[in-house]
Amino acid sequence: MKIKSLQLKNFKRFTDLTLQDIPENAKLVLLIGSNGSGKSSVFDAFEFLSGIAKNTSTSKLEYFQKVLEEDTTVILLTHDGEQIIRQNQVWQHNKTIKNGFYGRTSFRQIPRLTRTRLGEERFDISSDTDRPISFIERDNRFENDLEKITGDILREVFSGNDISTKDIKTKYIKRINDALDNIFPKENGTKLKLVELLPPLDGKVAQILFDKGVSTVHYDILSAGEKEVFNILINLVARSEYYQDTIYFFDEIDLHLNTQLQYNFIKEIVEHWIPNNCQFWTASHSLGFIQYAKEIDHSAIFDFDDFDFDFSKVLFPIPKDNPDIYEIAVNKEILPLLFRDYKIFFVENKDRHIYSELNISNTLFVQENGKTGVYHKVKNGRFAGIIDRDFLTDNDINEIENQYKSLKIIRFYSIENYLFHPDNLLEYYQNENNFFDPIEYKKNLNIEKNKVIEELIRKLAVTRLSYPFFKEPEFQNSKLQKRFTSSSENFEQVAEIENYLKSDIFENFYKVFPVKDYATQLNERQNLSKIELAKTNWFKKQIQDIIKS
Repeated sequence: MKIKSLQLKNFKRFTDLTLQDIPENAKLVLLIGSNGSGKSSVFDAFEFLSGIAKNTSTSKLEYFQKVLEEDTTVILLTHDGEQIIRQNQVWQHNKTIKNGFYGRTSFRQIPRLTRTRLGEERFDISSDTDRPISFIERDNRFENDLEKITGDILREVFSGNDISTKDIKTKYIKRINDALDNIFPKENGTKLKLVELLPPLDGKVAQILFDKGVSTVHYDILSAGEKEVFNILINLVARSEYYQDTIYFFDEIDLHLNTQLQYNFIKEIVEHWIPNNCQFWTASHSLGFIQYAKEIDHSAIFDFDDFDFDFSKVLFPIPKDNPDIYEIAVNKEILPLLFRDYKIFFVENKDRHIYSELNISNTLFVQENGKTGVYHKVKNGRFAGIIDRDFLTDNDINEIENQYKSLKIIRFYSIENYLFHPDNLLEYYQNENNFFDPIEYKKNLNIEKNKVIEELIRKLAVTRLSYPFFKEPEFQNSKLQKRFTSSSENFEQVAEIENYLKSDIFENFYKVFPVKDYATQLNERQNLSKIELAKTNWFKKQIQDIIKS
């Protein structure tokens, strides 16, 4: 089973959240975000569905409801066209999904073995009866998993089938050791190898022994990270046979692991332990997990950070070339240390998606909040940035770039002026084998500009007051500071921009004409994707010239 979309209404902290457009090939879905952002609540939604599917729903409805007086609904769509819905206690589905979900909470650490005989607890692994009540409860399945595996081994030994000790070791021990070999370093004495797995007998706990360096150690004295890895592996050995068309959802399986082990661990689980017809969901702040999800094609990353989920929200998988995905694990201020050989440019808001289409080598574009956000990031010269021209004169641009050496200003009003520039459209249409008349297009742009010219002129002086340039103390009462205040210096520049707009010469008016807001109805612009327009050679050259200037 592969999820295409998931909607949560009046569920935990969400008023109406939709995770949309999960790719069909996504075997890994990674949820990132700060503590308390709601990642684990998504896993509660899977429990909300699976509990009623297994007829073992253990949490009261009130636990899931954000507002008690309103309906709580979870709607899941799969890539197979299946729809699974639960509203309050009513469940609708067109597919049998008893084992459609399998989850582990983050509270699964077992510091030491305690069980001294088989059969101390009653449980049915095939029905998952020993699962936690909710995702804030402790997950105590580990010793049940050990009992299941040792029971399977005993049944195979005494089944009468022609099975050798070597076959049993290959089926159970070798599989785990192959995974440990892929996860833990091989050269520094921390390599781990399982050498003995005996059930609890004669009043003694299970004998689970490992070779580590030149020593043989019991499970109880493994590190927390080693126990975390072994816990998950044993769990999957014991239970994955029952979950072959399933959404696996494990919370924070990176606990107690360093960055390299995080990367190795998630790679091992996704590529070797989760069946191909399944999807693996996990939540993490882990740099290793983020890096792995970024590198592979079959993943989707959702960022839960900085959203007010008291309002309706639709989240889409974030672009993997967006360095913002690392900010959950590493603050933006540390990005230059991670990308020493890269030129990092902060850009305005969603423009980052356009810039990233350029695929300029050794260059990263990082999203920042608007022109002012970029300006504050780069004004001291530590970072570089690119901002829209908006209503700036040519002289404004020269003065700004002269004072703020790391700040680049594009030569048109906004990035859309490049995308919908006649030269860019000409290349795009030629690539599509479609006709385009740049002369007619320029004429139509001028007509549309003249329709709104008075409206634009009225905005000029006031709009410029919001620009952040030259507000530092050293510019106090200077002519530069007065360019963006209610002063004659400002109005001199406004008059220059008016001249640009009043001109019928394309090269004059187009540089300050907001085509992202106006002339949008022109036939030449209909049904065009900005992402596709950003892939032309003309557009790439224009941006490269700005970066290099």
